[in-house]
Amino acid sequence: MTDLLTPPEAPSRPTDARAFWADADAHVLRYGSPFVPEIVDRAEGSFVFTESGRKILDFTSGQMSAILGHAHPEIVATVRRQVGRLDHLYSGMLSRPVVDLSRRLADSLPAPLEKVLLLSTGAESNEAAIRLAKLVTGGHEIVSFARSWHGMTQAAVGATYSAGRRGYGPAAPGNFAIPVPFEHRPDVVDADGRLDWRRQLDSAFDLVDAQSTGALAACIVEPILSSGGVIELPLGYLAALKTKCEERGMLLILDEAQTGLCRTGQWYAFERDGVVPDILTLSKTLGAGLPLAAVITSAEIEQTAYERGFLFFTTHVSDPLVAAVGCTVLDVLERERLDVRAGVLGRQLRAGLLEIQERHAVVGDVRGRGLLQGVELESESTDTDVLGAAVTRRCLELGLHMNIVQLPGVGGIFRIAPTLTSTEAEIALGLDMLDQAIGEVAAEQRALR
Repeated sequence: MTDLLTPPEAPSRPTDARAFWADADAHVLRYGSPFVPEIVDRAEGSFVFTESGRKILDFTSGQMSAILGHAHPEIVATVRRQVGRLDHLYSGMLSRPVVDLSRRLADSLPAPLEKVLLLSTGAESNEAAIRLAKLVTGGHEIVSFARSWHGMTQAAVGATYSAGRRGYGPAAPGNFAIPVPFEHRPDVVDADGRLDWRRQLDSAFDLVDAQSTGALAACIVEPILSSGGVIELPLGYLAALKTKCEERGMLLILDEAQTGLCRTGQWYAFERDGVVPDILTLSKTLGAGLPLAAVITSAEIEQTAYERGFLFFTTHVSDPLVAAVGCTVLDVLERERLDVRAGVLGRQLRAGLLEIQERHAVVGDVRGRGLLQGVELESESTDTDVLGAAVTRRCLELGLHMNIVQLPGVGGIFRIAPTLTSTEAEIALGLDMLDQAIGEVAAEQRALR
């Protein structure tokens, strides 16, 4: 009998890369950005390794998710142990990993956030949060930022404005976009030319009120817009936004898929602002690379939803395997104090990026918090999407993977999110490769002029 804890030998596969890409072209449906032109064989720590023998530094933690690095030994051990014991159940059954993770997430959060729903993806958790808000408030109208990304399912995509809105027919009714408080490129300014976000927010909700049918349900935002360009909300903005919601009977949903669980130097990004959301969504970082997400709200909201028949019954709700992984993620974060570690590494990363900005005029802005940093390229003579793609390609040639989503209009903004378990030497290595790539591409562009 095969030992369940012993991984089987890898199946044989063709060694011809041309056959691999021919099969990919023939059979893999394209769903977004072009595929990275490498066949990835394995990953460990902060690096991925290709079949051709290349070692590539992963400066995006996979899909912004592998906060403990790839193949973390404790995650591997948990998966091996749990998959042989209890991996999946009928969705109406509960197991100890699910209840343990729910309790521990509640313990990590301020009151009144204490009721937890465990799901699979960020889009799914935002879908459930919006559905919850609609049922509890009796409204259906949702407010979100004009550069938002909350997922690709129906309600989540309706609240997503950074890409993917054209060609799919009408979105769900009642979705309103408000402007992003972007300090680097302010649209509403004070007498000194700085962003006047309070006046911007007042004007935004004047427009929301003018369009609303009186059925406002929720506002969903990220504390730091990631796909929208790594835009951090000004201090005080979240508190003012929560007041706007309370005045209208709306719930505030914070999407911390990428900022939650220590990446910004605190356990949750909203802690900086002293604001507690009505509903919090987590994903990505919670599973450290495995599909795990959560919706967390108050007992009062949960009770009202329950009384009104809240339904979000999915195949993989409350799955024990990934819940056990989530518990292990919390173990590592707590024991190794990775919130503090992210702050230390984040300061090193930011200092290095600011030095790159000083050396290269094409770097217009550096922004972000902790181990979620953004670099924006600016050029009067070259399209920044083209420039960003060129730098991204050169980085990959040098052995650095970053800038994972190159959406139109923000392709020149690099999202940098190394693993929380990175070493100082790995951060320095990534900075060196990025510095070299920007310098070489900028020099090539000058030579073409």
